[in-house]
Amino acid sequence: MWNCLAWPKTCHELNPIMKPSSLLQLPLRYKPWHGRHLRLVLQDIAGTARQPEHDHRTHLRGAIDWLCRAQDIRNSQSDAGGVAAGWSFEDGWLPGYPETTGYIIETFIAAAKHLDRPELIERSRKMIDWELSLQTADGAFPGHFGEAGSHPVIFNQGQIMHGLVAGYTSLNRQDCLEAGVRAGHWLVAQQDADGCYRKYEHNGVPHVYNTRAIWALAAIGVVANEAGFLAAARRNLDWALTQQTPSGWFATNAFVPGRHPFTHTIAYAIRGFLEVAVLLGEARYLDAAEIAARGLMEKQRSDGWLAGTYGDGWSPTASYACVTGVAQMALCWLRLAQITGDKSYRDAAGRAIAYVKRTQRLEENDDIVRGAIPGSAPIWGAYSRFEFPNWAAKFFSDALIMDMANVAVPPIPAAAKGLAR
Repeated sequence: MWNCLAWPKTCHELNPIMKPSSLLQLPLRYKPWHGRHLRLVLQDIAGTARQPEHDHRTHLRGAIDWLCRAQDIRNSQSDAGGVAAGWSFEDGWLPGYPETTGYIIETFIAAAKHLDRPELIERSRKMIDWELSLQTADGAFPGHFGEAGSHPVIFNQGQIMHGLVAGYTSLNRQDCLEAGVRAGHWLVAQQDADGCYRKYEHNGVPHVYNTRAIWALAAIGVVANEAGFLAAARRNLDWALTQQTPSGWFATNAFVPGRHPFTHTIAYAIRGFLEVAVLLGEARYLDAAEIAARGLMEKQRSDGWLAGTYGDGWSPTASYACVTGVAQMALCWLRLAQITGDKSYRDAAGRAIAYVKRTQRLEENDDIVRGAIPGSAPIWGAYSRFEFPNWAAKFFSDALIMDMANVAVPPIPAAAKGLAR
């Protein structure tokens, strides 16, 4: 996982509540004198989330077009087909990122239909081809950017598997199913007896947010009829349940031990719980997702804002928004609305989507900025500081599609046991 994992220097700066005056103390590697950088900072000093709101389709086109540019920037490189991890003040366009390219596949397949853009299917195929080229003989995928010597990471493995599920179920690619089963066997082999993952983990510590990786394992288990995968999924979620406090908050869910989790990883954990609940028909996992999702919903501001980090009891511990996490929570609330029929979830999702819309600059002439979603608002917030990560645009796109069409992204495999869908 990268999502602030590969580069802790940008995402894990220790001060979670940074005032504009503190910008003067940031390292020079952020190049604040650069014209584009200075313009973005000054815009957020003047006020965050102030961009015009348009209809869903307009915002969706902007995000998808930006993701296409993030893929095209890797053309002629060894990682051609992959989607650049994003763009940052420090490094410009980043290398292709296997983890997030994996789950962008399902986004492009969905957007191809809802935007009537069949060329996005071909882009998805190129992403799949790149991912398959990276898989090792034992079924693992490399972590980080897939460079030589990069070790597998449990979370990353699962996100790539999401793309393989999409390749098989939506594009009828048998090679995706075969690769997904190999990847699943590797994932099961790394699991401890209590269901927890302690090997091939970022920072060498367990993480509850691996439930989102286990969602992919369960999906492969359902479509490939691999009972061992489903048993492993239950073991992991049963372990994750032991980390949930009475308020619904999850311990052991931050990137770094001893810190409060980003809204980003909280949403990862919730989505994993609710989707595995649907796949396996396990109401107790849905209950865990609902308790957490309601806890955050009660803290959501009327303008859709959520804090970047939360402590137990849903105490906000940051003054910036993790915009990525706001988009992800919109997805969680939309799925819960679809599953339970509770309108309050859809209302919360609508507020969250509106907030993210107001962080997307659609009227820029700058191809790097236009349509991108920042990691944080203001852009110097501690999550993906001074970056436009590709997964922020991915999750925002998914939320727009799900809200427009009232569908699940990705779709639920037909063989799933249900609860409501």
